[in-house]
Amino acid sequence: MPVPVSSVRAIRGAIQLDIDEREHVLSSTRELVSSILEANALTRDDVISILFTATPDVHSEFPAVAARELGLGDVPLMCTQELDIAGAMPLVIRLMALVNTTLSRDQITHVYLRGAVALRRDLAQ
Repeated sequence: MPVPVSSVRAIRGAIQLDIDEREHVLSSTRELVSSILEANALTRDDVISILFTATPDVHSEFPAVAARELGLGDVPLMCTQELDIAGAMPLVIRLMALVNTTLSRDQITHVYLRGAVALRRDLAQ
């Protein structure tokens, strides 16, 4: 039986916050990162890097702090601000994780939680 070949894949996800408070940002980001790892049967060692974005109304904490709390401290993490577009959904943290996986692109599960489901109804589980 052939051994599955590992490839680099990008996984997208987002979560809408209820409020911009430090502990809520951290717990929500931990929920998002954990959900993506679980949904795609990934371990910490599979993660190459994660880029986080936050809407301009998120000020209380860097989302990357939550990933470090989950044991991803040796993974390159970066935070940046989402474009400030009129009418855009508020209080959203997005991420794009690059991972090593044997899953094909069409087997990847992208995770959109809470109100962020509306951002990508075609991908939301």
